[in-house]
Amino acid sequence: MSAALVDLVDYDEAVARFDPVIGIEVHVELGTATKMFDGAPAGFGEEPNTSVTPVSLGLPGALPVVNERAVEYAIRIGLALNCSIAESCRFARKNYFYPDVPKNFQTSQYDEPIAYDGYVDVELEDGTVFRVDIERAHMEEDAGKNTHVGGSTGRIHGAEYSLVDYNRAGIPLVEIVTRPILGAGERAPEVARAYVQTLRDLFRALEVSEARMERGNVRADVNVSLRDTPESPLGTRTETKNVNSFRSVERAVRYEISRQAAVLDAGGSVTQETRHWHEDTGTTTAGRVKSDAEDYRYFPEPDLAPIVPDRAWIEEIRAALPELPAARRRRLQGEWGYADAEMRDVVNAGAVELIEATVAAGASPAAARKWWMGELARTAKQQEVELGDLPITPAQIAALQSLVDSGRINDKLARQVLEGVLAGEGEPEAVVVARGLEVVSDDGPLLEAIDAALASQPDAADKIRSGNLGPVGAIIGAVMKATRGQADAGRVRELVLERTQG
Repeated sequence: MSAALVDLVDYDEAVARFDPVIGIEVHVELGTATKMFDGAPAGFGEEPNTSVTPVSLGLPGALPVVNERAVEYAIRIGLALNCSIAESCRFARKNYFYPDVPKNFQTSQYDEPIAYDGYVDVELEDGTVFRVDIERAHMEEDAGKNTHVGGSTGRIHGAEYSLVDYNRAGIPLVEIVTRPILGAGERAPEVARAYVQTLRDLFRALEVSEARMERGNVRADVNVSLRDTPESPLGTRTETKNVNSFRSVERAVRYEISRQAAVLDAGGSVTQETRHWHEDTGTTTAGRVKSDAEDYRYFPEPDLAPIVPDRAWIEEIRAALPELPAARRRRLQGEWGYADAEMRDVVNAGAVELIEATVAAGASPAAARKWWMGELARTAKQQEVELGDLPITPAQIAALQSLVDSGRINDKLARQVLEGVLAGEGEPEAVVVARGLEVVSDDGPLLEAIDAALASQPDAADKIRSGNLGPVGAIIGAVMKATRGQADAGRVRELVLERTQG
């Protein structure tokens, strides 16, 4: 029965009656200068079909040569994922025809990956740690990019014609494949999202990739299946291809669980197939029937010798690994003095690096957290952008806080300065000067405003003179209003008391 003929099952109902099992294949483009098997530049944004060589284009007689730096990066990733590194591994030809694969096969690794049998611990939003077992991490090359012109979906169906750009063909990739992720239950979408985010952070810490999902540096293929109980055999899985944001990974898992539950409830069977994710509708649609490994007719790549990593070299790479994200977060939490819940909020907001850079620029950890998790987080949410995509830098936040610490502006004025920086009006200092926001600290103008406030509120003035200090706040408020919030409230209070009780 077609899934298009049935309604979705409510998610909570679906996970109450079925046990979801997920598996995730993450592809990361390695940040090498050249491609996996030739000397073509591995850049981004070049004119179509300019970063190519005969090897990239699969021309007859062109022979590949393995990129040593790509092998090093793959070993880094494998070690960071607690994998064993193969004593010997080799490349294979994965045979299939598609226009963006100019050789009609992809050079990949099949039965002999460079790294295998690992694991990574991922932390969920409430602090729960979930271990994901890694089956393998193997090297391969990326395909080119097809652009389908005409039609309404941007896909090949309904397009008038297609264009292919081979600049990406041959870019080095590492594909990380999990074992079936069991026991996640109703939290399966959250686990999937946290896992991909953990890997993205790991790639950046290892400096093996820019890991920018919006550029396709990191892409996830999300496998989902349902079974009746945790003791039942695994169900038939679908594979939603090329999901490229954390939010979409989570939504794709939720959708597939609800969709598959509806198919099973209607007496149908889930088809093993690839599916396309549609960000605009939050749905998946059928792609092609999923091929099994034998359909690709893998065989060893005859033009490449096996790779035999030297054990001493592997240990050198291991010794040079940087502090990994989980350990770094624990260290920073101790240095910053954040509570567990505060640190989780920072991590979940993607603000660790932003706060670290702000502290390095001179702000206190408390002040850095206040700005990034307060005003800026609200702004990012309103604008529906990532926190780090706001047009403001950690150095500017530190400079803003320095103006507050020096007494030149107060917190209220600082928010106006922040608004100006975000609007592109310049550095915090320039915004203060241009908008005339500096705190009024000269007693002359303050006394004029105080006298006017006392004269306009004689009852309050009399009470203060008689020793009742309750109305002092009202006088200070009037002075702040008169000075557009630029008065030093502490100094105003001192002067009010001097004026009324001196």
